[in-house]
Amino acid sequence: MTVLITVWGVSPGVGKSTLCAGLSRWLVDEGLRVDHFREEEILTRPQFAAVAEEFKATGAVGLGTLLATTAEFVDSFLATGGDVVIADALMPFVPTLLAMGHGEETIDAFMTDLTEVLAPLCPVMVFLDGNAEAALSRAARREGAQWLDWYVGKLARYEVSPPVVDVASAVQYLLRERAVTLGTVGRKNWGLVVIESAAGLPPDEVLRGAQRGLRPWLGRPAPPE
Repeated sequence: MTVLITVWGVSPGVGKSTLCAGLSRWLVDEGLRVDHFREEEILTRPQFAAVAEEFKATGAVGLGTLLATTAEFVDSFLATGGDVVIADALMPFVPTLLAMGHGEETIDAFMTDLTEVLAPLCPVMVFLDGNAEAALSRAARREGAQWLDWYVGKLARYEVSPPVVDVASAVQYLLRERAVTLGTVGRKNWGLVVIESAAGLPPDEVLRGAQRGLRPWLGRPAPPE
């Protein structure tokens, strides 16, 4: 079965991109054909050109556009005969929908449609859980002194709830984003692997936990303890 592994986390700095790279190397070594869809590629992948154009023109993206471009991506990937897509912070688009001011009922309805579009890829989410404030601090140490101000300012410009004005309110918003993401994924019966306290774990340990959790969908042996 073709599988979509989408990796999300409680906050920036929790290790999503590192995990995606590790999973990609592992599965390629296992002989699978892997498409590693990096977070920044959403505006450059040809199947998502309409998303890029709409966002550039209006600063937002319609729900129909997200569904149509995702369907185009699914068809394109299936045509290649690939085995696994590893998506760094892409589907199910919950933070994007929250940033555009959509409520939970709208997001849940969108997820029903998205789940149908993604059904040929068997969607599984790996969620890196933990302390959002600690993960933000980790991201700030990695990205530099100005990054945290930039990130808080970005959230403050969006229509998020609760509104973001400082680091403390950013953490509260991230906890809501976590709750909405996990809630809607659970209601749509996606596969779900949660890595607890991910921000405080070494990357190799996070990778091993994800490998173990993904085993039922990938049919691959888990690494030794």
